[in-house]
Amino acid sequence: MKQNQKFEILKKIKKLYNMWKDGKLGGKFMPEDSNPQITKSAKENFLYFTLPMALNYQRNSYKLWKGALLTFNDKTTHFVFEIDKVISSNFEKIKIALTKYKVALQPIKQTEIWIKLCKSINEHFNGDIRNLFKKCNFDVKLIKNYIQVEHKKDFPYLSGNKIFNYWLYVLYQYADVKYKNFQDLNIAPDTHIIQATRKLGLINDDECNKNNVQKIVIQKWYELLQGTELCPIDMHTPLWLWSRNSFIEIN
Repeated sequence: MKQNQKFEILKKIKKLYNMWKDGKLGGKFMPEDSNPQITKSAKENFLYFTLPMALNYQRNSYKLWKGALLTFNDKTTHFVFEIDKVISSNFEKIKIALTKYKVALQPIKQTEIWIKLCKSINEHFNGDIRNLFKKCNFDVKLIKNYIQVEHKKDFPYLSGNKIFNYWLYVLYQYADVKYKNFQDLNIAPDTHIIQATRKLGLINDDECNKNNVQKIVIQKWYELLQGTELCPIDMHTPLWLWSRNSFIEIN
């Protein structure tokens, strides 16, 4: 990318970031605001923002988190947020609970993912996902390596490029966790982020249609924001809202 092109894109995204901060992109209520308002540092709070996150792909995020909150507050379905009860329950009971408020849209596959995550959290972290961060000294690089490399198969979908980065960002926003090497938290390349990246001219149509477009988008944002005051994940919400608002004019 030529320097003048990079300079123009940086000007646009700084304006976009400020528009978001000023409330001009909407977003007063984000999907994850549908939560039970548990104490931020609580084990249950970390689990609430972890388990549904793995099912947050190719779907409406607002509906997912609305369903998660209903599931959490319903006495008959709350048990799916308790690791030991999931592990000791039969598949059919868990499936019924996860589909009651449409947390799981794919009854078999997504129930399997939920159960697998619960088993992995139990085996790796003694049933408490907070132990991941303690184990990795709250270092984004070490957390990435643990979940996305060393034990990737144990954390289906949560370890993916899109969901993993956004999961850590959501915990940063809604739970009591502070990271080391926060700048290494990549942008979460979902459909809206990819479209916004194309709109800004950071990727072209050919790159947009490649199978590895998520990795391309991650790399483009990492390179663009090197040496600036912004981290890639800082731009996730502004870009996401900009795309949902049909790319309103940047001013």
